[in-house]
Amino acid sequence: MRNDDDFMRIALVLARQAELSGEVPVGAIVVKDGAIIGRGSNAPISRHDPSAHAELLALREAAQHLGNYRLIGCELFVTLEPCVMCVGAMFHARIGRVVFGASDFKTGACGSVLNLFAEQRLNHHAEMTAGVLADECGQVLSDFFAARRAQQQKNSKDIL
Repeated sequence: MRNDDDFMRIALVLARQAELSGEVPVGAIVVKDGAIIGRGSNAPISRHDPSAHAELLALREAAQHLGNYRLIGCELFVTLEPCVMCVGAMFHARIGRVVFGASDFKTGACGSVLNLFAEQRLNHHAEMTAGVLADECGQVLSDFFAARRAQQQKNSKDIL
């Protein structure tokens, strides 16, 4: 049977696919009873859609698979700490457990900036596991942004 690390490695493959498309490398999967029922890679740039985060795409696919927007008993694995928008969608879907890799100290809504899962006034709460393969998940993002900065510097030098 697969464990959290195994599922996060699958999400990392999806993150690398997003990177190959020029997207910020974030990948997500939805799992029910040990089976992957939804997959997503970041795609807001290519889809011209600010909501095309990996988590939302994985949730949409899982909902289609189950024929229900309520994803009771499902777990979501994502390489980067989810933002407010994605956590909101997880609440509405009734995700039972969220597992993420790298923390996001700019927009993270699972403890880094906010912790919506700890907000008692909200009507749904999911179990949360943070830091699964955090170093590897963070490295994929660090490498992506370092390459992007290097390209921008090169482009600015080419103009001069």
